Amino acid sequence: MEQTFIMIKPDGVQRGLVGEIISRFEKKGFYLKGLKFITVDQSFAEKHYADLSAKPFFNGLVEYIISGPVVAMIWEGKNVVTTGRKIIGATNPAESAPGTIRGDFAIDIGRNVIHGSDSVESARKEIALWFPENQVNWHSSLHPWIYE
Repeated sequence: MEQTFIMIKPDGVQRGLVGEIISRFEKKGFYLKGLKFITVDQSFAEKHYADLSAKPFFNGLVEYIISGPVVAMIWEGKNVVTTGRKIIGATNPAESAPGTIRGDFAIDIGRNVIHGSDSVESARKEIALWFPENQVNWHSSLHPWIYE
């Protein structure tokens, strides 16, 4: 089973979308393996977004992520990275299809509600950064009803 890192950003938390977002991943059949409700400090945010440090929007992105609490999660399932990105929608909400999280809840690219790993490799890095203590090891009894 593949894993991905999903973060509900400060705007998603402030708008009360945490339950709705978790529900969408659960209803798809993915397993929640880790969850934290935390406020991120600047140095940690800079580590998380290190690959974007040369971009002109980097400082604004860091300031935004540290502006309020976030919900960090590990989700597990078959093709969860690719499918998770489809559930989330395009980075620019204007290009996100209705029915996606960003298509339904976001308007501005700078307040796009959620972050999701864009590859299995980045998911591994993000999970290691956000969950150094590891994750919850459990198996759902629904597994045979979801997967062949």
